[in-house]
Amino acid sequence: MNATKIRASVAAAAIAATLFTPSVAEAGDADTLRSGGCSGFADWKLKLSPQNGRIEVEYEVDANRRGQRWQVALFHDGRRVMRGNFTTRGISGSFTVRHVAANTAGGDRIRARAVRTSDGQTCAGRATF
Repeated sequence: MNATKIRASVAAAAIAATLFTPSVAEAGDADTLRSGGCSGFADWKLKLSPQNGRIEVEYEVDANRRGQRWQVALFHDGRRVMRGNFTTRGISGSFTVRHVAANTAGGDRIRARAVRTSDGQTCAGRATF
């Protein structure tokens, strides 16, 4: 394999890793923010923030289309703490789920999952606070 093919292979692998790995960013000093793509065209964001000794969880699904119905569940350390149905609204075609969870000793693992009822498109994210 010549040097040009090796460089092209390395560049393609780097681009693929960037596209298919959820991004991690710090929203504030103590906030944790994760985002990624869903199984279809929608995107998700999961933000964990401190709130009076607890954890504020914000999970947003942006489908860019109003009127889509989604079933959402939030899990804290493997235990389901919230379940509900949400509909995308507004110009952006998104919805946001807010929940306040206990801040237990050690790392708190928060997982969010949304499934579009019409076709099963799935959005799933997780973060540790």
